[in-house]
Amino acid sequence: PALEVLRRIEATTDLKFRFTEAPAGANHYRETGKSMPESTIRLCDEADAILLGACGLPSVRYPDNTEIAPQIELRFHFDLYAGVRPVKTRPGMPRVLADPRAEKLDFVVIRESTEGLFATRGAGAIVNDMVATETLVLTRGTSERLFDFGFKLARARKARGKPGRFTCVDKANVFRSMAWFRKIYDERAVAFPDIEKSYAYVDAMALDFVRRPWTLDVMAMENMFGDILSDLGAGLMGGMGMAPSADIGDEHAVFQPCHGTAPDIVGQGKANPTAMILSAALMLEWLGDKHSLKSAHQAAGLIEAAVSKAYVDRGLKPFEQGGPDGTVAITKAVLDAMATIDPTSFG
Repeated sequence: PALEVLRRIEATTDLKFRFTEAPAGANHYRETGKSMPESTIRLCDEADAILLGACGLPSVRYPDNTEIAPQIELRFHFDLYAGVRPVKTRPGMPRVLADPRAEKLDFVVIRESTEGLFATRGAGAIVNDMVATETLVLTRGTSERLFDFGFKLARARKARGKPGRFTCVDKANVFRSMAWFRKIYDERAVAFPDIEKSYAYVDAMALDFVRRPWTLDVMAMENMFGDILSDLGAGLMGGMGMAPSADIGDEHAVFQPCHGTAPDIVGQGKANPTAMILSAALMLEWLGDKHSLKSAHQAAGLIEAAVSKAYVDRGLKPFEQGGPDGTVAITKAVLDAMATIDPTSFG
């Protein structure tokens, strides 16, 4: 469905795409013993952007019983340190919280994606079947880039009428590493006096996601904390099928839905394509920034607006939210909505 949407963009704007499919994931591992071939990594390196389908099958695992996850491997390979997880609710979409302010949530979780508790992924130790250890790693270089990214994003959003607040989410009251993480945040904040600083402990932030999410703007946090809170954010949108994401580095970026695969409904047409479609919009926005392409920004705005219009006009309710609308119905609604919107009204 996301490719259908991009083909529609191609047919109605001056943007042109060349898509090349590459193997990766659990089935490839089952057949070859590798999560993805070197040819896939080379292709990703050469591409302008990487649009990644959901990967993984719970029944296919490495010898240490962890899942096949090329999406994580790509983050490490290309140093994609900023995991951008937008949380945006729209009128017409099922509202999880009763408060009417929850109908128009718009904030961003930035998950550091290459360090933290994931830094020693695959290298944890089991000692005599009695003790298990994993090591959390934070580095100054990555933390500085992460905070600079967050402050710049808050500044860009402020220019569009958002609060212009950037929050450091940590557990600085317990862990020395987190107190140091917050110290680096304060150091980088000096260069962004126009952006409001804010701090939150991760447990308190989880509470605020449910208690008052309409007050939130941009926040950054360690890898595992971001993994957990971004799923909570997806819950505020109605589920993982609504949640897009981007993993961004200095040169490369991967765009994918926050969710994994759903082997239990394969071939039934029940999967919600919204997160994948919105991930394609994030890709166009990033390409627009990187190459100063106004038409790419316009196309991203068109997709976002079409998704919103589709849910309002058609009253869409995906299967995972207890409704009747599957892959085909949602895709058609978005494509139909695109035909009624002027793309030049964005960007």
